[in-house]
Amino acid sequence: MATYEQVKDVVNHPEIYLIDVRNQSEIAETGSIPASFNIPLPELSTALALDEQTFKTNYGRDKPALNADIIFTCRSGRRAQEAANIAQAAGFTNVRVYAGSWLEWAEKEGLKN
Repeated sequence: MATYEQVKDVVNHPEIYLIDVRNQSEIAETGSIPASFNIPLPELSTALALDEQTFKTNYGRDKPALNADIIFTCRSGRRAQEAANIAQAAGFTNVRVYAGSWLEWAEKEGLKN
């Protein structure tokens, strides 16, 4: 599990992948955690199987290596856990979940959630 403090510090660690698996409409409504990028949960399996160039074109980041530090986030943590399970099944070995996800982030940051 990743904590609020660890997620807040991701901006200082570009080697960490903070992946928000909410739908784009949810992110448009609430905003997102700084340094995160979006791969909606229904796309995740396909995204993780993409070649490196296509991944970068689609998501604006280099494709994570199998041992990359990846933190998944969503609205409340449920989809982030599903995402972690998908990533682990795809061979990713350093996967964490931000259990508080957007709801905790927004509360601690004083944002509307």
